Amino acid sequence: MEYKGIQLFAYVIMSNHVHLIANSSIGDLSGTIRDIMKFTSKRPIETINSIPESRREWLLSVFSKAASQHKRNSSYQVWTHENHAVLLYSNDFIAEKIEYIHNNPVRAQIV
Repeated sequence: MEYKGIQLFAYVIMSNHVHLIANSSIGDLSGTIRDIMKFTSKRPIETINSIPESRREWLLSVFSKAASQHKRNSSYQVWTHENHAVLLYSNDFIAEKIEYIHNNPVRAQIV
């Protein structure tokens, strides 16, 4: 994927969601997130279809069912269509959100 102008400050990848603190240097964070989601949703489907995967049918049925619930998807949906963007308006609020993000896997007892 070509440079999209995203500045990533903090993140965590959980089993079923991602948290980011990011900025768009080109002023279009929403568009950048949309492009990242589009780009990263294709690879799992390609991988599932191209390698021996014992859960292939189940995984594809989950992604297919998710797609069937939205008009804009033709076959598979990996990401949900919503995100929960929050404007970070002060240094204290930024620190609070970074702490929340980095402690998310601890609360989930992943680490």
